[in-house]
Amino acid sequence: MNELWRVLGSSWWAILVWTVDMVIRIVAVVIVPRDRKPTSAMAWLLAIFLLPTAGLALFLLIGSPRLPRARRRRQAQTNEYIRETNDLLEGGSLRPNEPEWFTQIVHMNRELGALPISGDNGVTIISDYQRSLDEMAAAIRSARRYVHVEFYILKSDPSTEVFFRALEDACRRGIEVRVLLDHWANLVKPFHRRTLKRLDRMGADWRFALPIQPLKGKWQRPDLRNHRKLLVIDGEVAFLGSQNITDPSYNLRANIRRGLKWVDVMVRLDGPVVSSVDAVFLSDWFSETDTVPEGIELARKDSGTGDLDCQVVPSGPGFESENNLRLFLALIYAARDQVVMVSPYFVPNEAMMQAVEAACDRGVRVELFVSEVGDQAVVYHAQRSYYEALLRAGVRIWLYRAPYILHTKSLSIDEEIAVVGSSNMDERSFGLNLEVSLLVRGEEFVRQLREVEDQYRQHSRELTLSEWAEQPIRSRILDNLARLTSALQ
Repeated sequence: MNELWRVLGSSWWAILVWTVDMVIRIVAVVIVPRDRKPTSAMAWLLAIFLLPTAGLALFLLIGSPRLPRARRRRQAQTNEYIRETNDLLEGGSLRPNEPEWFTQIVHMNRELGALPISGDNGVTIISDYQRSLDEMAAAIRSARRYVHVEFYILKSDPSTEVFFRALEDACRRGIEVRVLLDHWANLVKPFHRRTLKRLDRMGADWRFALPIQPLKGKWQRPDLRNHRKLLVIDGEVAFLGSQNITDPSYNLRANIRRGLKWVDVMVRLDGPVVSSVDAVFLSDWFSETDTVPEGIELARKDSGTGDLDCQVVPSGPGFESENNLRLFLALIYAARDQVVMVSPYFVPNEAMMQAVEAACDRGVRVELFVSEVGDQAVVYHAQRSYYEALLRAGVRIWLYRAPYILHTKSLSIDEEIAVVGSSNMDERSFGLNLEVSLLVRGEEFVRQLREVEDQYRQHSRELTLSEWAEQPIRSRILDNLARLTSALQ
């Protein structure tokens, strides 16, 4: 009798496990594909079907790419306010003979991100890491009313001392200093507590962006990030780009051991477009504090030091669409002569791959700059999995030589249009990160960017299809496995 009960008990346990497994699979088929791209849905279903319990747990943790409803509501309120007051952000005279396709792209950006285009702007590229910190510090020291700081990573270390001393000086002079820094990205980096204590001592009004503090009722998908990098002084000067406020090694032991150093660009802006950069900061400040600082005037009409047309394009999970992806696709399809892409993490989705291949088919010269080595293994291998298809399509791939990580994010087409900002060309930047991009029309700016691209080319080696064909099988396996994970969002 005991043996019978033992057999029946084990059978019921097996039936229970099988039933739970089948329920998970059936429910996943119903729930996972809803409002999700097919590639992402298939990746999640594959993960859940192969490892039902672990796959389901992971899906519940990071399966929703959307911000909490309250944050999305604040973003919608901000967008509506900006649309109603767009006249405040418009300014300057636009350059003549604007192509019709460019007008349509500007209209799309305005519909998706709410911000208009403005003319008579000065835009200067700063491609030297320390010089960019020095110039931002100099601008902060000139502040008369306020300083707005928003960076994905913000660290007080020997390399950034000039920046933090400028902030301390501003606070001593009674200048309002407001600071936003991503919570998770800073939490896991060296000098975290030291940085926060220094901000407190100087009297800066600082907040975490996208904090993960469940005990305080602050929670969202833990891998959503505020990846923006921007600085605004008095609404008159702004900086925007790919560089964080930290040492070029990010102070990480693994990076220091490998000798890795980051290469970035920032752009210095003056003119009416500065108000749009400030609007992005204020929208993020509103999302974190539910308040809007008083005394901020966005209706600045003064011309800048140049006559470039500029439009700021914010993107991220607070928006209904992938604003940055749509911008990149529209520009690649509009290109007639040349496309140059610079991205440390180039993991294109199907739409971007088709746009790049179509450009090559039209006879457009397409170049891609990436790093020879990677700092993130999964992304690095996922990126490599696309090299063969890109090379066969006709893309020239330049590998920026180690030990440097080429962290710049830019896209230029032909001789008049370019984009710089914080956005990589991968699914994370398209759907999970809060990013900010700057669209610029003007051959003067593109010439500046071409000079930077030439510098990158001199420090790179070209990857050929014959070299790539010699890759060992183990590398191909790693690349393909990593590629599968890139669709999980």
